Amino acid sequence: MVKKILISQPAPKTTKSPYFDLEEKYNIKLDFQQLIHTERYSEKEFRAQRVNILDYSAVIFSSQHSIDCFFDICKDMRIRMPDEMKYFFISEKIALYIQKYVQYRKRKIFFAKSGKWDELLDLLCKHKKEHFLFPQNEVHHHNMNEDMEKRGLNHKTCNMFRTVSSIWDKTKPFKYDMVVFFTPSGVKSITDNFPDFKQGKTLFACWGDAAAKEIEERNYRLDLKAPTAETTSMPAALDVFLEDKAQKRED
Repeated sequence: MVKKILISQPAPKTTKSPYFDLEEKYNIKLDFQQLIHTERYSEKEFRAQRVNILDYSAVIFSSQHSIDCFFDICKDMRIRMPDEMKYFFISEKIALYIQKYVQYRKRKIFFAKSGKWDELLDLLCKHKKEHFLFPQNEVHHHNMNEDMEKRGLNHKTCNMFRTVSSIWDKTKPFKYDMVVFFTPSGVKSITDNFPDFKQGKTLFACWGDAAAKEIEERNYRLDLKAPTAETTSMPAALDVFLEDKAQKRED
C-alpha cells in the first residue's frame, strides 16, 4: 500500500497544485525535498577552459541557473557585457529572468515560444552570423552540441556549474513507499547518501528517459515512468498509478 511518497522537487508554491489533490484523494502523505543541488564553477575552474566570453556575439541559456552562473562569473572576472550582445533562451520565462542582470530589449532577446529545443535551434539558424557561447552543466544528457554542429552554427559550449548530491539529514528516516525522480543525478543521490540502500518494496517512479536509464543502470526496479501519451504530467501519472493500485486492492 502506498501511503508516503517522496517527490524529489521543491514543494509547490501554490496550494492549488495537483499534488495536493492527490494527497486528499488517496489519503496519502507527500514529502517534497530535492536530492540534488547545483554548484557554480569557481573563476579558476572556468578559466581553465580557456574561454574568452567577449569573443562571442551571442549567449544561449537553457535555465535560470545558467544565467545566474554566467553573470556571477562575469562579475568575478570584471567582464562587462557589451550592449550589442544578443541572448537566446529555451523559453520566454527564462528570457524574462535575464532582466535581473541586463535591460530587456527585444532587438537582442530571442526565445523559443514553445519552450522546445528544436524551435530554439531553428531560431539560432536564422542568426548564423553570430558566434554563440553556450554555458552548460558539466554533465548534460541532450545532444545540443551535436545538433548545433550539424546545422553549421559557429558555437562554443562551456561548463559553468555542476550538479551534486545533497546530503540527506541522517536524523530523518528515509522511509517511503515510493520515490519520484526527475533527473539521473537524483537517482545517483540515493546511492551517494545510502551506499547500502536496498530497494525492496519501495516503488521508484521517474520523469523522462534519462532518469529511467539511470535507475536501470543502477539495477533498481522502475515501477512507473512518465510522461506517456495519456499522462503528460507527473501528478497525472501518479493519479493513474494510484487509482490502479486502489482498484486492485478492492478486487
